[in-house]
Amino acid sequence: MSSSLIQLLVLAGIAVFLILRLRSVLGTRDGFEKPPVTGPSPSRGRPEFDVIEGGPDHDIIDHVDDGSNSAKSLAAMKMAEPGFMVGTFLEGSRGAYEMILMAFENGDLSDVRNFLSDDVAETLQSVIDQREEQGLTVEANFVGVREVSLKEADFDRSTSEGEVTVRFVGELTSVVKNADGEVVEGNANEIKRQRDVWTFARVMGSDDPNWQLVATGE
Repeated sequence: MSSSLIQLLVLAGIAVFLILRLRSVLGTRDGFEKPPVTGPSPSRGRPEFDVIEGGPDHDIIDHVDDGSNSAKSLAAMKMAEPGFMVGTFLEGSRGAYEMILMAFENGDLSDVRNFLSDDVAETLQSVIDQREEQGLTVEANFVGVREVSLKEADFDRSTSEGEVTVRFVGELTSVVKNADGEVVEGNANEIKRQRDVWTFARVMGSDDPNWQLVATGE
């Protein structure tokens, strides 16, 4: 073997060794890789962005205008009772509306008496008594609540009592019959749409979770 061939083999071996060393130090790349980012690295445990606390409470401004007296009152209610949610209250008022309305139509308030203030209970009972004196009976079937919307809210900081006024649009069938069973008002096959504006009140933060109906209107 000639000396020139031996030198060529030695150089080839050195080249292979250097290539392997470079691969072990630099690594390999498969496909596209982003170039390394230069500059100081963020401190460990520190967020990469600032968290902004606060902002509008959509549980409030989804139902009343932001900055309105009602919005401020609802915010005060939440401060007095952190677990209070406007959306949850409105869903509960939907069920209360059906129960109280049908109790009144059927002439028996006993099951809903705890949800009525003394004044409202007295007013509704007087109407029921008047119907009975006239020999009238009501046959009603509740169809559903078509609309529930918050009209206004108020909070008394001195007593921690909150008041929320809700507008309802309910649908039901109703007929009034006399003592002989004759229909004197309404149609059992016709759905009647009824609009009511009710005000509920409760001492926020109290152990009693029940709201009471304190005023009715249209």
